[in-house]
Amino acid sequence: MSFKNMREYLAWLYYQYLLITGIYVLEPWEKSIFNSVLFSAIAMVVYTSYVFVPIHVHLALEFFSEIIDGQPESAMALMN
Repeated sequence: MSFKNMREYLAWLYYQYLLITGIYVLEPWEKSIFNSVLFSAIAMVVYTSYVFVPIHVHLALEFFSEIIDGQPESAMALMN
């Protein structure tokens, strides 16, 4: 894909974003505020997912492995 095609594709995506969200009717300062709030919300979701999801997945896997195996991990360590 050439640079021109990529640029046109990104411009088309941005145009679709403007149409779908209805931002095209806003003034430039309103667009920047809306985009800032949207970007901040997306950034917070991504950061929270990066920090907390692995911890919860680990705890869930630990919980279900204890249910499936029948003995907690600490009891297995005592037996060894």
